[in-house]
Amino acid sequence: MGEVFAGRYELIDPIGRGGVGAVWRAWDHRRRRYVAAKVLQQSDAHTLLRFVREQALRIDHPHVLAPASWAADDDKVLFTMDLVSGGSLAHVIGDYGPLPPRFVCTLLDQLLSGLAAVHAEGVVHRDIKPANILLEATGTGRPHLRLSDFGISMRKGEPRLTETNYVVGTPGYFAPEQMLGAEPDFPADLFAVGLVALYLLQGQKPDAQALIEYFAAHGTPGAPQGIPEPLWQVLAGLLQPDPGARFRTATGARKALTAAVEMLPEADGDEEPVEVFDQIGPLPAGFGPTGPEAAARPAPAAQADVPSVAGPAVASPPPSPSETGSFHLPPPPQQQPQPHHQQHTPPTQPAAPVTQVPAHSASPQPAAPDFFQAQTAAVPYQQAPTRQYTAHGSQVPVPATGVPPVAQPPVAQPPAPAVAKRPGPPPKVAIPVLFVALVCFAVGIWALTQA
Repeated sequence: MGEVFAGRYELIDPIGRGGVGAVWRAWDHRRRRYVAAKVLQQSDAHTLLRFVREQALRIDHPHVLAPASWAADDDKVLFTMDLVSGGSLAHVIGDYGPLPPRFVCTLLDQLLSGLAAVHAEGVVHRDIKPANILLEATGTGRPHLRLSDFGISMRKGEPRLTETNYVVGTPGYFAPEQMLGAEPDFPADLFAVGLVALYLLQGQKPDAQALIEYFAAHGTPGAPQGIPEPLWQVLAGLLQPDPGARFRTATGARKALTAAVEMLPEADGDEEPVEVFDQIGPLPAGFGPTGPEAAARPAPAAQADVPSVAGPAVASPPPSPSETGSFHLPPPPQQQPQPHHQQHTPPTQPAAPVTQVPAHSASPQPAAPDFFQAQTAAVPYQQAPTRQYTAHGSQVPVPATGVPPVAQPPVAQPPAPAVAKRPGPPPKVAIPVLFVALVCFAVGIWALTQA
């Protein structure tokens, strides 16, 4: 079985790797479903700040794959999102090469729809590229696109985490103004969308620098081979080097695309349908479609059987996970009350000398548990000066016969059962959470001082 992270997420197998962490397929024990978990592998302050920004993003849109929850365990942190199994646009191009224009228009419309929702939250993505655009495994049905990876995204007006004159993003998908050090803005994302569309139509990464130089020297070129003119006019509006001549919003570009689709020629009936395959692969042994298989789960540690003076021990049920993902501690074992020693008056014997009787040699009684014997077996009762932890035996009244009584052994008192206490969060969870909170507080104070 995989490692259980923070008592909730069971890491199963790695399915991807990014710049600052690895992405795992994981099982959410609370919500009972498979998720994708991005585990942060670096713990420096700069990377942690980016992680805090990314996990704080909450955008609910069918074409956006944003973080859903996060957790910390020791010195590692992760956040989770929906598990998307169809791979990225790069996988589709690797399988089919250039894609049909109508299929590309469907993908482009969904991408612009998701990007409009991101921009509506005031967020600039800054890293739109084929590898960050994922697809559901829909087979030959209508494709379903998800815009992902908000690791370097930022809200407009937020302080930048990069130094001046440094550009963050993927080479080949930069807008011209990004290369000049301009503040991140929505038109830069739209320029990257235009480059992604060219990649899908041509089956290879476009030469962004040559395209920018041609636009600047000769204006808008004619439609490349294989791209219908109405669609090319939309792409040219996304690829203008001057951000002022570019589409200003994703919604505006989407409206222009809808009008262009109506003018496209009908699809060829002999055209091969594009099938989006499952790129993750089957689940490893021990996991099924509905989660970990019961037969393969490790049996919970059985509580040690403690013999009881009243009968055999009763097995307690295994602890069950609470609604917060932690586990309730089982109650302490019930101790049966010890039967009181019956006091016997020794028979009268003439001139019998007084003898010391070893401990536990009085009237027969049921065998005590081992942990009781361990405390008394090595300390016999003596008439010598007693230690503080040795109890005196009960005193028996002297009978009228005049014969001194026989010394009685002490009665071992069982220790009081421990009172179960509600466990608090372990340090390996509490410390990273406090650390993240302090970092967020520091960033907020810093931002206020810069205002």
